[in-house]
Amino acid sequence: MTKAYEVEAGGMMGSLSVRVVPVKPGQSSSGDDPAEGRRAPFHGTVVGNYAQMSQNLQGVSPKQQRIADLAKQSPQMGFTSLAYHMDLQWLLEAYRRTRKNGAVGVDGQTSADYERDLEGNLRSLLERARSGSYVAPPVRRVHIPKAGSADQTRPIGIPTLEDKVLQRAVSMLLEPIYEQDFHPGSYGFRPGRGAHQALEQLRNQMMDSHGGWIVEVDISKFFDTLDHAHLREFVRCRVRDGVLLRLIGKWLNAGVMEAGQVSYPESGSPQGGVISPLLANVYLHYVLDMWFEQEVRPRLKGRAYLIRYADDFVIGFTEQQDALRVMDVLPKRFGKYGLTVHPEKTRLVRFVRPPKKDDDSDGKPESFDLLGFTHHWARSRKGNWVVKRKTARKRLGRGLRAINEWCRANRHRPLAEQQTGLSQKLRGHCAYYGITGNSVSLQWFRSSLVRLWQKWLNRRNRERTMTWERFGRLLARYPLPEAVTVHSSLRPAANP
Repeated sequence: MTKAYEVEAGGMMGSLSVRVVPVKPGQSSSGDDPAEGRRAPFHGTVVGNYAQMSQNLQGVSPKQQRIADLAKQSPQMGFTSLAYHMDLQWLLEAYRRTRKNGAVGVDGQTSADYERDLEGNLRSLLERARSGSYVAPPVRRVHIPKAGSADQTRPIGIPTLEDKVLQRAVSMLLEPIYEQDFHPGSYGFRPGRGAHQALEQLRNQMMDSHGGWIVEVDISKFFDTLDHAHLREFVRCRVRDGVLLRLIGKWLNAGVMEAGQVSYPESGSPQGGVISPLLANVYLHYVLDMWFEQEVRPRLKGRAYLIRYADDFVIGFTEQQDALRVMDVLPKRFGKYGLTVHPEKTRLVRFVRPPKKDDDSDGKPESFDLLGFTHHWARSRKGNWVVKRKTARKRLGRGLRAINEWCRANRHRPLAEQQTGLSQKLRGHCAYYGITGNSVSLQWFRSSLVRLWQKWLNRRNRERTMTWERFGRLLARYPLPEAVTVHSSLRPAANP
């Protein structure tokens, strides 16, 4: 019999059944031909967005192509046989993709230690994973500064190197499936997609709809409050392989080590785990994306769109009434799945395009932040109203605080080393924030960086001899790169 998992029922919180179709007798979910005793040849190409990730793979790529093709052909099929794809070659590719210079886990093992007997270690890992004897070690929790806050931190979980490799291997099996299911408005932690694509799509949507009303949503402690029971049900809708389900369950229950003590949270998926972003996307795919596309949009009077990057998302509406309705039901929807909408950080933004005349009686449009940028209306060079982006004030402050600390700690190093370090930081800043229309913020960041460098060079001794005149000569000898636009928007500005 066909099984269905009831995601919701009733009204805008309405019924959304996800059907899990069993495999026909004598046929595996991976498409193998049992009569032939071997895998059937693959004659297609990777379906959907996953093609951009697998262009340079050898051996692993055809398997991922086959999984992606089957997932595309049968969007309701639950895969019961996936783990057999995970052989030694698969683990070698997973190890290649794993970051080697990251922080070590609870066992203190480095990549150099693991590579002393790489093949033997991977064979042992493969045997333990398949047999069910693999024990997921607890993740080591550390705290890093929280974005936009000078004193708050957020927890990061650091798995062991071997655990990272196995999580990567399982992610490589699951990504081809879920890349066929995820909605176009989802951009976070997906192959071939990133923050800049999300920003550009958001700008295009707002330009096409002349702005409108934006619901800016903040989920409180999302990664810490993922409900394990719901997550397991969501994963089973597409993955019914016992080996993979058992591994995912072990990672969810692995525990967290902090200050030498191990705790076992009943909810959450630690940030920093290789598989955590994929599981988070699966969770929000069923809780938010599918609900919005299948239940919310058909009931609205005007147009609406959802742009999501991991747990950061906004919803745009052309009608204020639609925005108010969704704002009212969104906390209830999330509450049924153990999530909480932050009451103070979630707000409705009036983002209607300004009129031709400046004396608008309804007031000027507001601005909002997403992915480190403040989105606002401004005049283009031709005088048209366009949506522009500038570096968010909190991100500027956080970046300059980091520059200030670096200059203070490295002020006694040779000038050539300081120039190299600051140049890298400036290029890295421009690599993300260097988008069309953000030149003012970029130039301000560079000039502030120059001032901080002069400030700390002047404090290398008590005489304070690094005057601006002398510093100007130093800059001529050790120049810093210019703040440049890296990501250009090719979309023409709309007419006023």
